[in-house]
Amino acid sequence: MTHAFYVYASYGFAALVTVAVTLWTWADGRARRRELASLEAAGIRRRSARTGDGQ
Repeated sequence: MTHAFYVYASYGFAALVTVAVTLWTWADGRARRRELASLEAAGIRRRSARTGDGQ
């Protein structure tokens, strides 16, 4: 095992983990948006969307 192999393997692993976390975050965000859309379609609203007297 050479020093270069260790360095390239480390960079490759770091890149793989970075891409995996990015894809996971993106997919989870899409799932949460779909979940919010289905809840809002069912008539359930977010607390931050309340209007009127603040209740």
